[in-house]
Amino acid sequence: MSDPTEITEPVVNAAVDAALAAIAAATDSTALKVVRSEHAGEGSPLATLNALMRSVPKDQKAVAGKLIGQARGRVAQALSAREDEIATSEARAQLAAETVDVTAAASTWRAGARHPIALLQERIADVFVGMGWEIAEGPELESEWFNFDALNFDEDHPARAMQDTFFIEPTSAHLVLRTHTSPVQLRSLLNNELPVYRIAPGRVYRTDELDATHTPVFHQTEGIAVDKGLTMAHLRGTLDHFVKAMFGDEAKVRLRPNYFPFTEPSAELDLWHPTFKGGARWIEWGGCGMVNANVLRSAGIDPDVYSGFAFGVGIDRAVMFRNDVKDMHDMVEGDVRFSQQFGMAV
Repeated sequence: MSDPTEITEPVVNAAVDAALAAIAAATDSTALKVVRSEHAGEGSPLATLNALMRSVPKDQKAVAGKLIGQARGRVAQALSAREDEIATSEARAQLAAETVDVTAAASTWRAGARHPIALLQERIADVFVGMGWEIAEGPELESEWFNFDALNFDEDHPARAMQDTFFIEPTSAHLVLRTHTSPVQLRSLLNNELPVYRIAPGRVYRTDELDATHTPVFHQTEGIAVDKGLTMAHLRGTLDHFVKAMFGDEAKVRLRPNYFPFTEPSAELDLWHPTFKGGARWIEWGGCGMVNANVLRSAGIDPDVYSGFAFGVGIDRAVMFRNDVKDMHDMVEGDVRFSQQFGMAV
């Protein structure tokens, strides 16, 4: 209707009738909100009539005010009632749409997926258990003595700086998030009778920034063997069998001289990857060597009677070059679609 110019009963009734018709025609809460604005808001006909009250003569104000007040009350009451009706109707519709028959069989079933790191760790464990080795576990919150001192790390070794290692406050407690699983190897020597043949898989922590090839939380599998008469030849034979089981009969290892505090002599472990996505090539995979005599002494073992070898490889890195994963973010973000592409085997 057009804007009213005077307050009369026909004009007021016409405004009310238009409002009631629009209210009745509203079918949902959105439409009713529009109706409320048009027929009860500041620019509505009834609001305009109410604004004309200032120009009504004093002797007619009471009648005009009562007429407009009753009209606005009828519209407000109708809006409230219709709002309740629509809210009830929409709630019932929502409940009907979301109804679940808990006794019915699921209409869809989506298989989850185990993470490729967990699958590869288990594959490695199977290889070593098949050779007669045992699996060892240890705490991720570790004593600085187990993580560094007992493994022949000097007090000024760079790995002991806070820029490389997560220290737990207060630092006087000498607790760190383990930087390798080597402390598990030492615990195995302290808590078990010799000979010892054990691998230690698990999470480790270093203060690296997360990028395409690094993460502050990653996974290692380390192994240690301590027995009478062990040599580098036994280490080489163990690693050779390991890589062939993991990467095929054409895989092989190469040992390059290096330095690690806990082994002497020490070597970098290179893997000849025959099925690498970009073509067969050598890949640096980890470190190894004969257990340092000082480490054996830390575990109460006489290095003149026993010898041992140890090695460690990165599981996250192995998943990357074994399965052509380009970005470390894919492995840590928890998107099940990443894991599903590997199925149940890596």
